[in-house]
Amino acid sequence: MAQFLYRLGRLAARRAWTVIAAWAAVLVIAGSTFAVAGGQLTTAITIPGTETQRLSDRLQDELPGAGHGTGRIVFRTETGEPFTAGQREQIGTALTAAGDSAGVDGVLDPFTAQAEREDQQQQLADGREQLADGRDRLEEGRARLDDAEATLEENQEKLDAAREQAERADAPGPVRDELEERQEDLDDGRADLERNRAELEAGAEELEASAPELARGERLLALAEDTRTVSEDGTAAMAVVTFTAQQQAVTAEDKEALQAAVDGVAIDGVQVEYSSEIAQDISQLFGPAEVIGVLIAAVVLLVMLGTLVAAGLPILTALTGVGIGALATLSFSGVVQMTSVTPMLGLMLGLAVGIDYSLFILNRHRQQLLRGVGLHESIGLATGTSGNAVVFAGLTVIIALAALNVTGIGFLGMMGTAAAVCVAVAVLIAVTLTPALLSLAGHRLLSARAREQAARTPAHRGERREGLATRRPVPTLLAGVTALVLIALPAASMRLGLPDASSEPADSTQYRAYRIIDEKFGAGANGPVLVVADLPEGTDATEAADLQVAVGEELMERENVVSVVPAGLSEDRRTAVFQVTPAEGPAAASTEELVDDLRAFSPALEEEHGVGIGVTGLTGGNIDVSQKLAAALPLYLTVVLGLSLLLMVLVFRSVLVPVIATAGFMLSLFAAFGAVVAIYQWGWLGAVFGVHDPGPVLSFLPTLLVGVLFGLAMDYQLFLVSGMREAYVHGRSARAAVREGLDAGRAVVTAAAIIMISVFAGFVFSHMAMVRPLGFGLAFGVLVDAFVVRMMLIPAAMHLLGDRAWWLPRWLDRVLPDVDVEGQSLERDPGTAPQEPAPARTGAEEAREPVAVP
Repeated sequence: MAQFLYRLGRLAARRAWTVIAAWAAVLVIAGSTFAVAGGQLTTAITIPGTETQRLSDRLQDELPGAGHGTGRIVFRTETGEPFTAGQREQIGTALTAAGDSAGVDGVLDPFTAQAEREDQQQQLADGREQLADGRDRLEEGRARLDDAEATLEENQEKLDAAREQAERADAPGPVRDELEERQEDLDDGRADLERNRAELEAGAEELEASAPELARGERLLALAEDTRTVSEDGTAAMAVVTFTAQQQAVTAEDKEALQAAVDGVAIDGVQVEYSSEIAQDISQLFGPAEVIGVLIAAVVLLVMLGTLVAAGLPILTALTGVGIGALATLSFSGVVQMTSVTPMLGLMLGLAVGIDYSLFILNRHRQQLLRGVGLHESIGLATGTSGNAVVFAGLTVIIALAALNVTGIGFLGMMGTAAAVCVAVAVLIAVTLTPALLSLAGHRLLSARAREQAARTPAHRGERREGLATRRPVPTLLAGVTALVLIALPAASMRLGLPDASSEPADSTQYRAYRIIDEKFGAGANGPVLVVADLPEGTDATEAADLQVAVGEELMERENVVSVVPAGLSEDRRTAVFQVTPAEGPAAASTEELVDDLRAFSPALEEEHGVGIGVTGLTGGNIDVSQKLAAALPLYLTVVLGLSLLLMVLVFRSVLVPVIATAGFMLSLFAAFGAVVAIYQWGWLGAVFGVHDPGPVLSFLPTLLVGVLFGLAMDYQLFLVSGMREAYVHGRSARAAVREGLDAGRAVVTAAAIIMISVFAGFVFSHMAMVRPLGFGLAFGVLVDAFVVRMMLIPAAMHLLGDRAWWLPRWLDRVLPDVDVEGQSLERDPGTAPQEPAPARTGAEEAREPVAVP
């Protein structure tokens, strides 16, 4: 590989403009492909096969309206007084305009909805009063009929007595005829009485028939008693917008058109805010904070390298690689569903490793130029040596990222693949475009001060002053490990979740909307839970209505439930949907417990009512994703650690060095976990990092940190420990080799780590909530891994181990191939390029230590 890269570097240097033109063409092609085939990014994260996704797909077939995307527009009076009639009218006009906006299926007017609810309450109250009045009148009617019947019976008795007396007295015919007429009158009265009683009982049955429906309505209203669209004090209102597409398919253009429609209507004295489903803009991936990170990296490069040409070259190559990688990734967003974080991860890694990889080659080239090596020869040697290490380091990052696919989680595998593409492009750029630009830059990479210092530096500088890691190895190990363990302690309480609007910037409209809803309608109104119930086959309309009430009341009895609203019933009356409002927000621990409780409650509900339930919706989906990711983390960590051991045994030809390196990686990883938990979940230093509402840790952050930090840790391990190994195999003692390797690689690794930390830190203040904790975790992980683990703990441990650090069984030594990561074959055979012999070098064969360059 070293020989191949040497030739590739020389070829790129001799054909510099051809290489530059080729990469420019690739950039144009990637941009054109994105313009033609690029699609819509989404903030919705789903995992096929989860209960949420299964129920969501089912609702698309049985209740299509339940699967449409939704968002909320929140209105609040600026004075704190209830809405005036004029303000209500203006809001109604704005909502009408919103309903006519492209991509909007309908808008629920909060005032109309609240008025209808109050009308229903009044109708039910009137109905209950009418029922009571009807029952009273029925009782009065029955009493009158009973009195009439008693009178008839009394008259009948008198008539019977008169007839008996007439028969005993042998009364004449006229008397008997009169008695018969009186009997006929009594019979007619009795018939009228029976007819009136029948009519009365029919009315009673009709009246009582309305009682169950009335009671059902009252029970339903009781379930939804705390569900409102206008706050109790009348100062806030919440309009629900339903889109024509699913949540993840709603375009940025439709969201912008909706906001423009509402903002186009003047609403005097009313604050208008939009929920994150409407206001979240993910079309802009690169913001001011990220630019600041790149500027800091440029300053570090300028201080280290001394010239603007040298400082600008790594940034130029990194930006080129990021542009190609990001555009190539986004070109597939029209074919596959891609989350907004997917290209962001590629941006972070592409920038960081792109600058670092170019820096490694550039720094080696400058050292060689200062020693008198010819320009093209130096470029070839730098590409064959440092470039070889760059290729291997890049491969470790690529493999770790690609291994995210073993989790079986689609969106995570997509993120890993996209980031791996960006890293692969960065590697290719480093070994082709960087040599081409180095050729064009020539000796302008060297400042006059650097040349003077190199001329004053003797060829052999003797032993260097020992660092703390090798001078006091035991205290260094104890202090470093103790500090990292203490930092890692908060990781034991890590709770995973996906961010809601409470994690958005405090000055954003989505955060203000979240806070108004929290204050005026309750925290749970920000993240209702959707419950899907399976009703028995053959259920008629009345039975379905009764079951909806019964199931709703059962759900209402669960802990942490504020209200339950039946939200839909399929045409075949087999599927019912309920909107359950939890007591706390969507990211709260109690809400996650509620979802688990509802799912566990399904068997009992099915046994009692014959109705099984499941949980879906955005809140339930986020919880499913978090639990699935937590379950996949151990497998992925095992794969990465196994890969780490195998790769390092191959590179360092040692058994203990990989074990030490892996242990160090675990320390830096869990320290990064602990720091993320302390800041983003506990809220420590929240004012510094913009964490105003602490919540769960981003659910896929631990998995991504494992893969990314592993790759970056192996980068620094490679550039530092390979120098130690080189000194050891050249005859230096084990402990002297540790000092020399650390001294040789410290400067460039320090600069590279600072650059990488700066780039990642720029994303800590990103406009995207999902990116901020990821940027912090990566920045902090690189900080502790580079400066504590790789430059302190690893050298101290290897100093204590001495020769044992490089022990390798003979049979394994014979089996392992020689990967020659540092390109030692080029130094053993400097005649690899007979076309241009290398010029004489001053001290070229001594230890390969970097010249201190300002």
